[in-house]
Amino acid sequence: MSENSDSKERIIQLRELLNYHNYRYYVLSEPEISDFEYDMLMKELVVLEELHPELYDENSPSQRVGNDINKEFKQVTHKYPMLSLSNTYSLEELRDFEIRNKKIVDEKYSYACELKYDGVSISISYKKGMFIRAVTRGDGEKGDDVTHNVKTIRSIPLKLHGNDFPPEFEIRGEILLPHEGFKRMNDERIDAGEVPFANPRNAASGTLKMQNSALVAKRPLDCFFYGLSGENLPFTSHYKNLNKCKEWGFKISPHIRLCKSIDEVFGFIRYWEEERINLPFDIDGIVIKIDSYEHQKSLGFTAKSPRWATAFKFKAEQAETKLISVDFQVGRTGAVTPVANLTPVQLAGTTVKRASLHNADQIALHDIRINDSVFIEKGGEIIPKVVGVNKSKRPTDSQPFEYIDNCPECGTRLVRYEGEAKHYCPNESGCPPQIKGKLIHFVSRKAMDIGLADATVNQLYEQGLLKNIADFYLLKKEQLIGLDRFAEKSAENLVASIENSKKVPFQSVLYALGIRYVGETVAKVLAKEFRSIEKLRNASVEQLTGVHEIGERIAHSIVEFFSSDENAALVNRLTEFGLQMEAEQTIPQGDILAGKSVIISGVFKKYSREEIKQLIEENGGKNVSSISSKTDFLVAGENIGPSKLEKANIIGLSIISEDEFLNMIGLL
Repeated sequence: MSENSDSKERIIQLRELLNYHNYRYYVLSEPEISDFEYDMLMKELVVLEELHPELYDENSPSQRVGNDINKEFKQVTHKYPMLSLSNTYSLEELRDFEIRNKKIVDEKYSYACELKYDGVSISISYKKGMFIRAVTRGDGEKGDDVTHNVKTIRSIPLKLHGNDFPPEFEIRGEILLPHEGFKRMNDERIDAGEVPFANPRNAASGTLKMQNSALVAKRPLDCFFYGLSGENLPFTSHYKNLNKCKEWGFKISPHIRLCKSIDEVFGFIRYWEEERINLPFDIDGIVIKIDSYEHQKSLGFTAKSPRWATAFKFKAEQAETKLISVDFQVGRTGAVTPVANLTPVQLAGTTVKRASLHNADQIALHDIRINDSVFIEKGGEIIPKVVGVNKSKRPTDSQPFEYIDNCPECGTRLVRYEGEAKHYCPNESGCPPQIKGKLIHFVSRKAMDIGLADATVNQLYEQGLLKNIADFYLLKKEQLIGLDRFAEKSAENLVASIENSKKVPFQSVLYALGIRYVGETVAKVLAKEFRSIEKLRNASVEQLTGVHEIGERIAHSIVEFFSSDENAALVNRLTEFGLQMEAEQTIPQGDILAGKSVIISGVFKKYSREEIKQLIEENGGKNVSSISSKTDFLVAGENIGPSKLEKANIIGLSIISEDEFLNMIGLL
């Protein structure tokens, strides 16, 4: 296989992997890997995408931030997008951050340094000094309206002090649980026989998404604010504006510091790397922002983060404890994950009893054995993992660890596919956790968008009402009433949601089928190319690999899926139930841009960025994300990124306005 093909396969794999971990982290609050591991995967993806601009995908995880949207809350579009921060674990990379910025801003500037709170981001709107709305970060463009819950947090002002605040503005902050309140909550849960929260961040996130604001009010949430957005702000300095916010009644950390040089920033980082253990709440790093708004504007943004800010993350803490036993968990795809059961040990403010062992290779690499004294680490202070063994403490009668041969859930012989690190249970239709995983995936927001919690899906499965994904369309209100979480109204709502899912477009149905390696992006490509389930199910490996972005592994997986009699019958049932098994027909606009590579930048007046991109595709052109010698022209809106403009001018790239573009394709 060529180097380009290998890169394409790896990019697709990384996109699917990162999308999966985004969902585990932001939606389920059940992350499986550490922040550090996630960041390394993201960095690898960004580098590969930069090397292969022809594989650009606007839906790539590198083009967006994570998602904490919950269907039970109303979604609100952010007036000012809540982008994520780039991050680093290295002071050398932080020095590179300054070098890059000084190439654009050659004036002297200061840095505002802030603690990076380990909580839940929130954006609150104020009008005429009154609290209007609170919205979670969501996917950066939209978030959940959690106004009623946030109003219960006593450190957040509902009416501002003074009268010198802007008529309208948004303020960003981090909602968190201080250690004392977190311990009190967990003590109460243990006394009540309930499972304690894993850590303060998860507890804060779960509390914010509760449906009963009266219960939220009983929990000791707090909030620190760190950013102001809007017109007519008091100062052009971020630091001065935050201090002004104190006068209006906002809780601003006393630990913010204005640093005159990058060396002062390093000193601030080193101080808090040691001192953070004495804080009454969790932090996982330091946020560094260029203070001047004018300089921030000059530096601009990348697709997912501001160039004028970054986060330095502290290295993970480690602890040593004893490995008692190993459990094996089976996921939706049949992947088996070994999990270590440990003698409880304190690590990063929580008691750790279990940690990931990843796969058989990692166990062999570290020669991990039962009764070993092992080192565990919380990368990003979220998910513990075993990272090594203290062999000096190994018992003399120690025996090498033997990985299981059969599925712990259904007893089927495990397999290991070529190029895969994990073992898999191949019993897709008879292994309970795989069945439940497929059911949960099917109803998810990006699939069939049926409003069901994981626990409810599990209940319906345990009650024998669901054996496969087609069974959702047989559910009746009468079967649901009387089950946990179901009264008459909730049963009616679920049946209506299932019926409404029949309108979900073909590409989402294709994603919902859960075909291995067919994530959201691949499903979109397949739907666009083959247009119907019939054409796709009859496609050969050669036809599939002839499609841009479809490699041999994906192609073989698709052919294998449709060659199964059981899957064929399942698809037939879904078709009979009325799901969308064909893509909507689109009317070609023309081919005036055929063979042209076009890049867009800036804000447009007549059409949105997405609409401009769609017009480019409908007229035969190709959207690209970065300027190169192969780019034909740039469509420029207002506030075009300075780096793109500079590069376009350097290589002599043709730059046209929105009106010129619309005239070119016959819309003006």
